[in-house]
Amino acid sequence: MLDPFGRDVSYLRVSVTDRCDFRCVYCMSENMTFLPKKDLLTLEEMDRLCSTFVDLGVKKLRFTGGEPLVRRNIMSLFRGMQRHLESGALEEVTVTTNGSQLGRFAHELYDCGVRRVNVSLDTLDAGKFQSITRWGKLDQVLDGIEIAKRAGLAIKINAVALKGVNDAELGDMLQWCGDNGYDMTVIEVMPMGDIGGEDRLDQYLPLSIVRAKLSERFTLKDIPYKTGGPARYVEVAETGGRLGFITPLTHNFCESCNRVRLTCTGTLYMCLGQDDAADLRAPLRASEGNEQLITAIKEAISRKPKGHDFIIDRRHNGPAVSRHMSVTGG
Repeated sequence: MLDPFGRDVSYLRVSVTDRCDFRCVYCMSENMTFLPKKDLLTLEEMDRLCSTFVDLGVKKLRFTGGEPLVRRNIMSLFRGMQRHLESGALEEVTVTTNGSQLGRFAHELYDCGVRRVNVSLDTLDAGKFQSITRWGKLDQVLDGIEIAKRAGLAIKINAVALKGVNDAELGDMLQWCGDNGYDMTVIEVMPMGDIGGEDRLDQYLPLSIVRAKLSERFTLKDIPYKTGGPARYVEVAETGGRLGFITPLTHNFCESCNRVRLTCTGTLYMCLGQDDAADLRAPLRASEGNEQLITAIKEAISRKPKGHDFIIDRRHNGPAVSRHMSVTGG
């Protein structure tokens, strides 16, 4: 599937639920109103949608949320995608998680063909972790990460850089990741959704500053390593691990974007930072065949924009798009 700018769309991210058992301060407000469960696609419908994308050329599939592992019977969807891994049609199925449920599902994820997971973790300080997540317990997440490691899953830690919150800790987190064999990615705050009185300008920390600070402690060498996502990677000489930078604001990654995002209601967003979307639920349910669905997907890909419009400054400190990150996933 080629978009108007010649980019091959081969990566689908699927938000299987907008619900989460955390309320991270940069992601959502504490008192969230979630979608009625009746509006969600069934897991069988998600399987059919994902399979259609695979038939059209998607090679990498990531399940996100909200928190994907809180959706009831979610492992049936992972088991369904296993057939595409075994046939070779899919190269990879991965998951982004807050880690709260990893202890329950890590071994089953591995059995379904998942080989790596991204864990969102912004601090190793228990008090600070509870402050950031509002509802989370650090010990539960760290135990889940350890169980996932023992199950054979490769771990990447995703940390959002938050000015005045975890900026002084990122070096220690990088060392901890290296000591445990985990890769790490740092991410700039993205202006998505109302977060309940928090000011994103107060949270925003450019990763150019983060990299300069980390370079005082570590030797960082640019490498061409790619996982299919937007991160630019460096090798950390002192640990032998990799560190990624996701910079939607200081250096956007749109020129190589190969991704589209599907929500749990069947809405396809061609860009994380744009509101243009396509309804795939209606053609999905219109008939047992996939002809209308394929037509709708191809039409949507033909509208994929060149890039997003994320800006954070004194004049633009509100959300660039109204939906929360939990709607479309990271």
